Amino acid sequence: MTHPESPDQTAMTATSLIRNRYSVRAFSSAPVPEDTIREVVDIARLAPSNSNTQPWHLAIVMGEARERLEGRVFEFMRNGGKPHPTFPPGGAGLTGPYKDRQYDCAFRYYDTMGIARSDMEGRQRLLERNWKFFGAPHAAFLSMPKSMHRANAIDLGIFLQSLMLLFSERGIATCPQGALAAFPDLVREVVTIPEDNAIMCGLSFGYEAEGEQINTVRMPREPLGKILSFAT
Repeated sequence: MTHPESPDQTAMTATSLIRNRYSVRAFSSAPVPEDTIREVVDIARLAPSNSNTQPWHLAIVMGEARERLEGRVFEFMRNGGKPHPTFPPGGAGLTGPYKDRQYDCAFRYYDTMGIARSDMEGRQRLLERNWKFFGAPHAAFLSMPKSMHRANAIDLGIFLQSLMLLFSERGIATCPQGALAAFPDLVREVVTIPEDNAIMCGLSFGYEAEGEQINTVRMPREPLGKILSFAT
């Protein structure tokens, strides 16, 4: 299957890219050309950062390396291994409306996939799709120096958003995943990451699989009035 980049996609504005992008959780196995990946990263590296520190590093697995990593993660879990991210996971410390939104996000996927909220095995299987990269042929791991703090993670977020929008512009789907930071030692066995860095998150990417129900899920956003304040 080919996935040509249409003129409409290459002409998309920042507004349309942001309005129309969504996280894909079922990918085609068709690989993205390496030249396209390099082009995207080469542009994304121009993202701004605090004092131009550019703290990001991107490590990408694909092909045999991707298959090997998936196999090692599931072997580790079958043998009783538990997630052990270097940085606290994104769900840590959530309370109030933030916890409510996290639950709502999960339940939207359960409901779409016909998984009862009491079906713990079904929920676990859906969770484990994270470490299969949702079938994506490529997985990227974003890391930054361990010595840095939360404020520096903002720079990684800017870099990550740049990557996602550039991929979207080229008709390539993405899914940012905190879960991909869960097994840093296994990732390091497969791909080179600077010794002093720690993985913050991952990004699965590729072409969206056609006709997959899970890809119909869309997440709501808070209204403008709840997130914006002015003083004059």
